[in-house]
Amino acid sequence: MITWATFPFVRYTPALIGGIVACLYLGEGWPELWPAAAGLVVAAIGFISWAIRQRRPSAADAAGIVALVAVAFFGGALTQRATESRRADHLFRFADKVDCYQAVVDEATVVRAATFATTLRVRAVRVGGRWRRATGGVRVSLPRVAGIAQPRYGEVWLIRGHPDPSKPPLNPGEFDYRQYLAYRQVYHQQYIHPDQYKVLRTDPPNILVFWSMYAAEKLDGVFRHYIKAKREYAIASALVLGIKDDVDSETKLAYSSTGTSHIMAVSGLQVGLLFYALTAVLQFFFARVPGFRLWSALLGLTVIWSYAFVTGLSASVLRATVMFTFLIIGRAWGRQSSIFNTLAVAAFFLLLWNPFLVADVGFQLSFLAVLSIVYIQPRIARWLDVEGYFYARRRPWHIKPVQWAWKGSGWFLDKVWQAVALSLAAQVATFALGLYYFHQFPFSFLFSNLVAVPISSMAVYVGLGLLALKGLAAGLGMVLPDAADWWLDLLPRFFAWVFEWMVWMFNEYIFLISRYFSGWVVRDIHVSALQTVLIFGLIGTFLAWLNTRHLSWLRGMALLLLCYAGSRVAEARAVAPTEEFIVYSIPRRSAVGFWQGASAEFVTPDSVALNETERTYRLLPGIIRKAARRTHYSVGWRGSTVPVRRLADADSAREQLYWKPGPVLLAQWRGLRIGFVSNHISSATQPAPVDVLVLRRNARVKPETVAAVFGPTTQVVFDSSCKIWYVARQDSLLRAHGFRTWDVTAQGAFRCAPPL
Repeated sequence: MITWATFPFVRYTPALIGGIVACLYLGEGWPELWPAAAGLVVAAIGFISWAIRQRRPSAADAAGIVALVAVAFFGGALTQRATESRRADHLFRFADKVDCYQAVVDEATVVRAATFATTLRVRAVRVGGRWRRATGGVRVSLPRVAGIAQPRYGEVWLIRGHPDPSKPPLNPGEFDYRQYLAYRQVYHQQYIHPDQYKVLRTDPPNILVFWSMYAAEKLDGVFRHYIKAKREYAIASALVLGIKDDVDSETKLAYSSTGTSHIMAVSGLQVGLLFYALTAVLQFFFARVPGFRLWSALLGLTVIWSYAFVTGLSASVLRATVMFTFLIIGRAWGRQSSIFNTLAVAAFFLLLWNPFLVADVGFQLSFLAVLSIVYIQPRIARWLDVEGYFYARRRPWHIKPVQWAWKGSGWFLDKVWQAVALSLAAQVATFALGLYYFHQFPFSFLFSNLVAVPISSMAVYVGLGLLALKGLAAGLGMVLPDAADWWLDLLPRFFAWVFEWMVWMFNEYIFLISRYFSGWVVRDIHVSALQTVLIFGLIGTFLAWLNTRHLSWLRGMALLLLCYAGSRVAEARAVAPTEEFIVYSIPRRSAVGFWQGASAEFVTPDSVALNETERTYRLLPGIIRKAARRTHYSVGWRGSTVPVRRLADADSAREQLYWKPGPVLLAQWRGLRIGFVSNHISSATQPAPVDVLVLRRNARVKPETVAAVFGPTTQVVFDSSCKIWYVARQDSLLRAHGFRTWDVTAQGAFRCAPPL
């Protein structure tokens, strides 16, 4: 018999997740699931009523199975209802017929070096001179230049033109930003020029969020006023308020390579610290007050939701606050033993609110880390009885200072061991997701988190104290004379000095670890979604074996390990024979790649090396996916192993020509003939038939000349150094003459296998 009554949401939440995931990945063409879901809910209620009367284990099992199926169908139906693109008035239905549209800023603005980025929610579109109601999200970017104000939440804009559907990944293995936006109900993108939009008014979609963001901005101003060092201010604001606009790339890289990026996001850590501190203070002073459990829970809920409000009600802090809300309520009801069920309840209601959270990295990492800490951390901590070991070393004849030293050492080292156990437990559950999403694993996480988490925790308390004192001083300053302002500001200045010093020490420690343990980061790891599930299965079966010692779990581990090894072998066999020429899509750049199995050579024909950002986001994902073991970068063709030769134009020496023809570069690679043209060519150029012709830098060519020099069947590719207007003009001319064309800027990387 299955014990259905124990921890019900531990079963219902996975069933709900199963229905949501099935709808996300398989249900694009499914009909509406609401009728089936409603019918199954009614059937489940009937089965449960019947099982209660039957009082038989088999009847209870059957009713439970029907209930789980109903919950799964409900999850799928909920996902369909939450998908905005299924609505009849969605922006997709109007395509490019939109002349202009009205939309409201629905998200905090991301401040980048050269642009502002935010999300707009469409309210109306003008089609054929008539305004029509519409829905949909648009991810917009606008230049960060003088005269352009930072977009504010709630601003209603009038935008000329129409947004374009989000682009798919343009290069092999590249991050699927289109899918990322789709999970947030955003299906369009647009780059908006300063003269293309106008702010009409302020009409926030949610007035509570509006005032929350306003409060976060004002509190950020407190940190900006008191903390003068730019790096320390950026981390302080990220640590307490979750505002990361001013964190530079070097600092982000240091935190990423040491496994401490989670500290910069206001989430479970900060909310948990606040909850823990409040609980400890109330327990110490008011534990014997009548009704303590109830009123302390209400006070705890007030404090964590107030903190969520002043940090802008971001998705991460809301997720953590909801989770701790259910934990507080469960503890107030005396249900501490069912923490797994409490966490499942929190996840269940969060998914009811937004089913697409199931695909959110933060949601996955948060709940897995908490579950792992709750279940695994106590088991790891029991491996060593540190405090007992030192306590046993005390002797009655020892003087008091020696006994205190033994006791204090035991207490301190036991706390260190508890922190080590917590860090290890969190890594167990998030290990597979770290490989899948970030393609790396920092083995220095233990050293970095062991010191960074306590320091950052104390810094959070000091930072919150600074904000509280500044608020108190501002309140007193309204009723006291102006002469008292300097004295009222003494304590906030002292707290700010301590806070800045702690953040500086925290930053220095992270940079120290990143420098001296740089070799402890295993990078460029690729695991597929299936392999990630298999790794989770291996971890789960191993934990089950440790708990039960049943050999059946070891057999399950062996089977999963065999499946994982088989998937890796299949991937290697699929990559090994691959030979491919690729013209990459990198804005305003020319870059090509020559792939032979797990080896790759990249060439930038414009003789300018790719910067680290371009290599990381455009080329590295493909390298990781193909598990490339040997890569070579060439700036220009000098040093390249690909044979090339220059084809001079006979007219290039004629002085009277205004546009002098330039040399054509020809490459021969494994039987594939490739031509590169970056200047004007004339009909006097020596004929050189090629399979692929790459046009660069708005090369001035005529279809007749291309046919005469390179052959009428050549594939013409416009690389990313070509302007949009040039591609639009040349593409139509070449296609009219029967040429096949490819624009890497619009269509993504061009890929071509050499002839057999």
